[in-house]
Amino acid sequence: MMNVKKILTVGLLIYTLFISACVYVVLPEGLEAPAAEEEGAELKVWNAIVTNVGKSDAGDLHIDITIRNDTGDWSTMQAVAGKPAVLTTSDGKSVNCDTVFVNTGGHRFAPGFQMRGYTIDDNGELKTQTLYVECKGVVDAAGSVLSIAYESFNGILDDYDPEANKAEGVLELNLDEAVTDLVYPIALPVEGLMHEPGVGIPALSENVVTLLDTQRTETGFLFTWQNFNPTKFPLKTHIGTPPVIGSDGIIYGFYESLDIVEIPLTPPNENAQWTTEVAVPQDASGFYILLSVESNKPRTYINYAVDISDR
Repeated sequence: MMNVKKILTVGLLIYTLFISACVYVVLPEGLEAPAAEEEGAELKVWNAIVTNVGKSDAGDLHIDITIRNDTGDWSTMQAVAGKPAVLTTSDGKSVNCDTVFVNTGGHRFAPGFQMRGYTIDDNGELKTQTLYVECKGVVDAAGSVLSIAYESFNGILDDYDPEANKAEGVLELNLDEAVTDLVYPIALPVEGLMHEPGVGIPALSENVVTLLDTQRTETGFLFTWQNFNPTKFPLKTHIGTPPVIGSDGIIYGFYESLDIVEIPLTPPNENAQWTTEVAVPQDASGFYILLSVESNKPRTYINYAVDISDR
């Protein structure tokens, strides 16, 4: 009798385990298991390209670099301050490279665009800062890989929280794969990115900012802007001094806090006009304005690429 009970008990346990294995659990809505990442899906990150490998004036390894915004959003990026780039040679040795100029010059940069430098004010003189890394004491770079740690800040700029939407990453560059025929500034066209001159742009408190006129001058561009204020109160809509980027891959115009640039007060239900200027070389062409417009709330900016490539 005892043996029969044991047999029945064992049989019942086996049956229970079998039924349990066939049961599936339905998760509540919103708690579904995450979908597997699609094979080959592109990561939303910054990327970089080696455009030249040579020597500095001091005889050290010099690497010219172009950076490309593949984040899918407007973004500013910079190599992590105080952290050297790392060169890994073909024999596995690592060398710190302390001279690192890899950033957007403080500017929010358009998705799908690529750049190789920006302008700086050197004691009142306009100079171009190209993007590059130098490795002291290194001569032969064949088979080497350069790694650059960077941080980026994506999406709408909020001056009250400038480090919102921070991301970190590492640029990996094979020095044997230099590319010399890049086209600037558009690397990958982004649908809906381009904004035409003369078309109003929504701004703070339902104001509307419009680029009325673009003039090519002896020193660069003169832009005429207009703001329409439909409210009952006088307002200012800040756009700073918008920079431009052209077919040479250089951002022209210095970065500064957007709300410190003097602009007129727009009376209620009226228009106000003002001008901004940016210096560019006479022989440069194919420009786009990298425009930031105060929107949603004070000191919060949404970005637009304005096509002036025919000027």
